[in-house]
Amino acid sequence: MSTRGLPKERSGVVVSDRMQKTVVVSVERTVMHPKYKKYLRRRTKFKCHDESNQCRVGDRVLIVECRPLSRDKRWRVSRVIERARNTELQPSKGADAQAAV
Repeated sequence: MSTRGLPKERSGVVVSDRMQKTVVVSVERTVMHPKYKKYLRRRTKFKCHDESNQCRVGDRVLIVECRPLSRDKRWRVSRVIERARNTELQPSKGADAQAAV
């Protein structure tokens, strides 16, 4: 009887929630340039399974590696770390003035 290794975990921000039970999460990491020794930011997008459709754009989530769920999905959302701030668009005063005329 063998034991499995620990699954990989990543923390990222939800950038798309338009699919059913799937979110796209952008994970950022830093990599040192081999010649110039400067740290560079690299981003990777993962499609993750969100069973309850609870994630929204801007949420910070923890994702965990899992078995392949579809052609692109190999990760699932473990938990929501931080909810996105409510950024609804407010109509500008100029738009109200034009609508009234």
